[in-house]
Amino acid sequence: MGKLVRFTVSLDEKLFERFEKMMEKKGYLSRSEAVRDLIRGALIEDSLEENRFAFGTITLVYDHHQKELVERITDIEHGYLDNIISTMHIHIDHNHCMETIAVKGEARRIKELADKLLSLKGVKHGKLVFTGIEP
Repeated sequence: MGKLVRFTVSLDEKLFERFEKMMEKKGYLSRSEAVRDLIRGALIEDSLEENRFAFGTITLVYDHHQKELVERITDIEHGYLDNIISTMHIHIDHNHCMETIAVKGEARRIKELADKLLSLKGVKHGKLVFTGIEP
């Protein structure tokens, strides 16, 4: 490990309280550990240049009663077979499903796939999460 550097962070009181609750819930022993993890995650995401190899997940929550939505999702996915490793489909309730898609490849292509899926009418919520090894 390199030389440790100390710095001060000023936060709004409510944001600080939420941060403290999150730390406690996740079991962090110190604020430093929590901040280091947050910074590492941001650095991994920031380091992903458009043509760099990346991997992660795309998660969608959608209304499966939305006309032709499932077919549109499948059509889009078929255009990215070289990037999709696996998909998992979960029935949440009578109206909603969740799909988690494991992806790999050029960051640009993965972002393109996620944007196409997340912008579909009937998708209630979704997120692209890149993960990786600290740069």
